[in-house]
This record gives sequence, structure tokens and C-alpha cells, in this order.
Amino acid sequence: MIPNHADFSDMLARWARERPTGIAINFGDTHRSWAELAERVQRVAAGLRAAGLQPNDRIAVLDLNHPSCLELTLACAQTGCANAVVNFRLAPPEIAYVINDSKARILFVGPEFAGAVEQLRTHLPAVERVIRIGGADDEFEAWVAAHAPDANVHPAKGGDCFVQLYTSGTTGFPKGAMLTHHGMLAHARNVAVSQTMDGASRVQVAMPLFHVGGTSYALVAWSAGAPIYMMRMPDPAAALAMLDREKITHTFYVPALMAAMTQVPGADKHDYSSLQALSYGASPMPLPVMRACLKLFPKGTMQQVYGMTEESGVVTILGPEDHEDPAVAHRLVSAGKVIHGVEIEIRDPATGAVMPTGQSGEIWVRSEQVMGGYWGKPEATEAALTPDGWYRSGDGGHMDADGYVYVTDRIKDMIISGGENIYPAEIERVLAEHPALADVAVIGVPDDRWGEAPKAIVVLKPEAKVDQVELLTWCRERLAGYKLPKSVEIVAELPRNPTGKILKRELRKPYWEGRERQVV
Repeated sequence: MIPNHADFSDMLARWARERPTGIAINFGDTHRSWAELAERVQRVAAGLRAAGLQPNDRIAVLDLNHPSCLELTLACAQTGCANAVVNFRLAPPEIAYVINDSKARILFVGPEFAGAVEQLRTHLPAVERVIRIGGADDEFEAWVAAHAPDANVHPAKGGDCFVQLYTSGTTGFPKGAMLTHHGMLAHARNVAVSQTMDGASRVQVAMPLFHVGGTSYALVAWSAGAPIYMMRMPDPAAALAMLDREKITHTFYVPALMAAMTQVPGADKHDYSSLQALSYGASPMPLPVMRACLKLFPKGTMQQVYGMTEESGVVTILGPEDHEDPAVAHRLVSAGKVIHGVEIEIRDPATGAVMPTGQSGEIWVRSEQVMGGYWGKPEATEAALTPDGWYRSGDGGHMDADGYVYVTDRIKDMIISGGENIYPAEIERVLAEHPALADVAVIGVPDDRWGEAPKAIVVLKPEAKVDQVELLTWCRERLAGYKLPKSVEIVAELPRNPTGKILKRELRKPYWEGRERQVV
């Protein structure tokens, strides 16, 4: 059970007061107590205020996982600012777009990305200062130490945004989901109830902090008073070793990582008996991988979760009993049932009417977890959020008579590859600029490792000549690696309806026939 925290500053103050010497975070050789974490957050808050940041201003973090990112997030909660955590897997132009869109005044950057930021610096007009984190040129620790702790707390309202995570956009550019005190605390309470997380839990944070599976999951643990054990990168062998060494009780992975775990030599030699909840989601779980994981990990631990950044994280869970009971094996392709505090309805995407049980439509979600909107994009916010609190997910699916949600398609054509959201429009925007192409469509096709992968289908201009290698090279120079099409097919024309819209369902059909398409 999570206490009724007023906001995230209140949460931190509570644990620093009640458990001052208890460990809050473990990261490599770094072990910080709640009292030490609270003092550092107050110093970081003082540094932000000394730099002239005001409530509603943004900072940005471009780094692999590091405690400083969460310290900055909590300092933003204390000062009324917001931390825009940048997806480090993006290509340089995309990174610049996110930083500029957030209007971040200070950019905190890890050693792996310092060179890229130097090259981008002239393209980041809003950034007043860059502070390096970690490595031989670390500036962050000196910056923290230079400021005396500032205990003043901005009077946060529940709807105030303190962390901003970017989602891919249907227009080809990411959107900043404004996650609020009220929404993130509601998510923490709801998930903690569903997964019996409390102060005695030991929570592994393996996923990147730019993802809700990283930052949001970490804040669920902290809201419960549980220590987190953070990994810099989600390394399969190291993650398995940590489960054993640190006696982890709760963790979250994406299926691609779990697939790699099943191939780690000696994976079955570790002791995983402390595990209580091994959650997975964000992309389809191939059944062979699921079977291997059910054999590797303790009985009663695996839980599939389905969620979205706009809802601060998880909205449904498929529990252990549905993984292990042969009588309900058909539920393995479902996303489970709604968690505490969440409503889901299947609506007609055109009219908004509620669909009968078992019939497909768009998945609508309503809960207190919902984002405050998309930063700087009122039209996109209005399109996604209804006046009575429903979030239109853009995912297609149905709900059975027992309340299990089946996510079977994406109304917005989103591709989920290895846990990462990819919108075809992002790739199409890049390919459309190639001088040899007259038309382009990108679809998701099955992939045994990543669940699905982008495939480009293109039409050449008259007498133009180009091959797959050249087109993939073109994309590689302009897109993050995980967004690259895995293949390119050249066709005479693309199928269209009478109004000219490309019929992507027709393009996908040959690849998905005989498969139960699933999004988790």
C-alpha cells in the first residue's frame, strides 16, 4: 500500500524523515540513503534556481541510465519545472528536435553523447548551458556540491507536469507527454496494489529512463518506499546476475531482452527465488520465448503488462495464473484485465460509440493516471483526450465477456519493435525525400526477434534506378538505428482507396496471414 503522498516532493520528504538511513538507490558502487537522496535533490533544486529557472521551465537529460536523471526529475518536482528525458537512441536531428521542442534551458549530457551535443550545439538555441554527467569530464558533481541544499518547495498542483517523456508522432515528429504529480502518483498507487509492492520490495530498473518502463517504474518503487537497483543499460547477463545477487523482488523487461536472457549461458544456474513479479510488455512476446521464460523463472511471477506513456505507464495486467493454466491458454494472446483504478472501453473510432462485447474497435482508457496533455500541441491533445476524461489510445482491439483486453491492431499504424514505438510516418518522411522515389509506405511485418519490424514498400519515379542498399543507407544517415527498415521492396504501385489513402491493411495482409497479431 502506498501512502497518500501530496506530490513527489512530499513523497521524498516522507521517506527521508521516516527511513533516513534506508537505501533509496543502488547504482554500481553508488548506494544512497533516503536522507542522502533528499539532500542531493535539494542541492540540485538550488542549482536550477540559481540558473534562473522558473516554474514551467524545462531541462533535458540525454544520457544512459544514471541516478542524476531521477535526481533532476525530483528537483524539477520541487521547483515546478519539468525534466524532458531524451531518447538516446534517436538520430542527431531527432535529438535536436526533442530538445528544441521542449525549450530546455539546461541540457545534462552523458559521456557517450557529449560529442554529438557539441556538433548539435549551434542548432539548440534555447539551451543556455550544457552540463556533463559522469566520465572523465564530469561537471555534474561539482555543480551539485557548489549549491547549498534548498528546502523550499514550489506549491505544486496535481496537474503540474514535472517529467516529460516523448512519444513518436503520427506527423513524423515526437510529442512530449506531460506527466503530472496527480497522474504519476495515481499510477504508482494502482500498480503497487496490482503487484503488491511495498517498502520491503527490491525493485530492478533495467529499462531506459526515457521510457515509462524506466522513469515511471522507478517512481512507482520510490512511492512505495522501496529501494531501486538501477542498470546503466539493459544487459541480459548482468540483469540476470543482479536478480540473484540483490534478491530482486520486482522488475520489468521488454520481450526482446527476455529472449536474449534465455540464451545467456548458465542462465538457469542463478537463484531467482526472491522474484515476486516479473513484468514484461511494450511489444509482442513470441510464444517460444514465453515458454522458455516460464521454464527459466519461478512459477507465479510472470505478468504481461499493456500501457502507454499518455497513461503514465501500465493500464492492464495478465497475471501469473493466466500464464500457467492450460485451460485458459488462449489468454496468452490477450493483454489481461484492467488494473485497479483504470477503466477501458472499446469504442467505434469514427463515432465514439461503445462497441458490443467481443467486437473490435479503438481502445479507450480512463483513469487518474492520464497525462496533462502534449506539450505545446493543443490540437493533438484535443484529439487524444475527450472532455469526460477518456484517452483515445489509437490501438485497435476487443474485450471478451470475462473482461480480458485483446490488442490486435493499431489504428494509427504504429509499429512496436523490441519495445520501441515507431510510427511509419517518421520513416516515410525520410524516404519521401529520396530523389528516386515517387511513393512510399512503411508497414510492420513479423520479426522473430523484435516482435515486428519496419518494412518499406516504395514506388520509383519514371526511369529512376535505386536499390535496397542505397535506400537503407539513406535512412541510416537520418534515422535512429531501431527505426531503420529491415527491408525494402520496390513495387509498380501502392494500393489506394477511392479517396487516395494507401491501403496499408492490404500491404500487411500477406505477412500477417495465419498469425494472431498482438500488441502488448
